[in-house]
Amino acid sequence: MKGPAALRSAVEELRSTFAMKRRRACRVVGLAPATYYYRGRRREPAGLREKLRELAAKRPRWGYRRLHVLLKREGRRVNHKLVYRVYREEGLAVRRKKRKRLAAVRVVLPPATRPNERWSMDFMRDTLLSGRCFRTFNLVDDFSRECHAIEVDFSLPAQRVIRVLERVVEVHGKPEWFVMDNGPEFQSQVLDAWAYKMGIKLHFIQPGKPVENAYIESFNGKFREECLNENVFMGIDDAKRIAGEWREDYNEVRPHSSLDNLTPREFIRSVTGLTLSAVQ
Repeated sequence: MKGPAALRSAVEELRSTFAMKRRRACRVVGLAPATYYYRGRRREPAGLREKLRELAAKRPRWGYRRLHVLLKREGRRVNHKLVYRVYREEGLAVRRKKRKRLAAVRVVLPPATRPNERWSMDFMRDTLLSGRCFRTFNLVDDFSRECHAIEVDFSLPAQRVIRVLERVVEVHGKPEWFVMDNGPEFQSQVLDAWAYKMGIKLHFIQPGKPVENAYIESFNGKFREECLNENVFMGIDDAKRIAGEWREDYNEVRPHSSLDNLTPREFIRSVTGLTLSAVQ
């Protein structure tokens, strides 16, 4: 269904091509004459289009809702419907690939109810400009959606994974559970022994059922779309730098709809504050 602006353009096209009267052209395209003649009286905020284009250029994979959150953070009092209209008129809409969806029974873990209750982890792969492949080890808290680590290197064996986990545990404390797939690094005896010593339980999803690890899969999709697909990596150090910068932006700037448009760090601070208030 086309909007009024597109229908007005169609009316003007008919009038210029076939010399139709306005009312007849409106009937042809199905547009009420009152709608054709109507012009909004409310003025568009100054600089809105320029600012929206600037934000969309910096974050080409963000839709209008997240850009609207950024505008509100800057103190702009603007309705989300106006942002959407300008967003469409400026041609900033994100083009998404249509994927075939297969019917499947989903077995999703219940939502985590507190920080460090459950961490999800997974590997991803991409290539440098030279064509050489590199891997990333991603670690996310299921409750806050905070990304605790994105480790980047050509090889990430189990011992390397343990070193990353030890580093994160020193900062954030240890989780009760790890959720992961059945990759060889995760099934290694070294990781199993380390988790047993730390008192951390391991939960392996069913083979071929990534939806059972929905939190990390959702994170991987954002990381792929907004970072890996949007950058050219000159070398492994460049890939580490870009991934690290994106992780900080993800934790500190990117609004999350599942967290009421807060960032993971803002959400953690709000939850921590509520907890302390309840204790006092």
